[in-house]
Amino acid sequence: MRVSEPGAARQEKVTIRQIAEAAGVSIATVSRVVNSHSDVSAETRQTVERVLRERGYPAGARRSRMTPTTGLIGVTMPWVDPGYFAQILSGAAEALYELGLRAVLCPTRHSHERETSLLDRLASGDADGAVLVLPEESADELRALADHGFPFVVVDPLTEVPDGIPVVCAAHSSGATQATRHLLSLGHRRIGVIAGPPGWVATQERLRGYHAALAGAGVIPDNSLVRYSNFRLDGGRAEAAVLLDLPDPPTAVFAFNDSMAVGVMQEAAARGLRIPDDCSVVGFDDTVEATVAVPALTTVRQPLAELGRTAVSVLLRQLNNRPFEPLRLELETRLVPRNSTGIPG
Repeated sequence: MRVSEPGAARQEKVTIRQIAEAAGVSIATVSRVVNSHSDVSAETRQTVERVLRERGYPAGARRSRMTPTTGLIGVTMPWVDPGYFAQILSGAAEALYELGLRAVLCPTRHSHERETSLLDRLASGDADGAVLVLPEESADELRALADHGFPFVVVDPLTEVPDGIPVVCAAHSSGATQATRHLLSLGHRRIGVIAGPPGWVATQERLRGYHAALAGAGVIPDNSLVRYSNFRLDGGRAEAAVLLDLPDPPTAVFAFNDSMAVGVMQEAAARGLRIPDDCSVVGFDDTVEATVAVPALTTVRQPLAELGRTAVSVLLRQLNNRPFEPLRLELETRLVPRNSTGIPG
């Protein structure tokens, strides 16, 4: 596995982003000119083609979806931690190894500028395709990358992805419904939620599942029980403090990942509360944190390694120029009951 770092010494290649900046147009417009689309004015087309010639990037130089030539596949992701992202990477890397391909790891640190720079390099010939995990790019940027002819698959999209771009994700809504129904079945009616950042696909889908379960049980939602956080332990603990300080605190908390759930357990312990006697806690992901927590954490299992493997399988169809209908694949999630949930105290 190779690691790509922005500071590494290399011969710079002209990218469509640089062309767009020089021509004063969008990346999507440059992509349309390069791929001979008709929906560009004659004046704009002439300007872009002039910059393309000046920068040594010939118009019409579209990448073809053929058998891999470099043997390298870029894998971009915000971080490589021992939990969520590492498991997806493990699945993707193993699948690539079985195909005789290698992964080029590109940590983005949730930086849009860093990620677009890395993607420009990959699309300019450093790799045959890419697996983009939680990408920062906008819908227009992803569409431009696809129009450029660079094969890629999005895993666990941060925001909505345009039609025609393949997506592999987990069944977020179903998993959240299972978690909430589990707590309802134990007798909980005031169920707090610590969600991810507002606007993220995972946040919206899991909230949808949570509300569906409440509606099915005839429980009226209480907006004061829903908090938003950062998917980190510190964020989970901070929002747990807000929930537990309510005049009528929840008897259970559903955190939208395991790290935040552990933060809830830490805050509860600091207040002398017992898990699950005084407060039940449920997480999401089923990472190693869920099994080492005390008590062991009830959580929703995502098939993280399989997300990576499935993404490689979808990407391979593009690389081999096989008949391909862009699709959205949702892999099954399921509740894993452990010792952090019980009847209300």
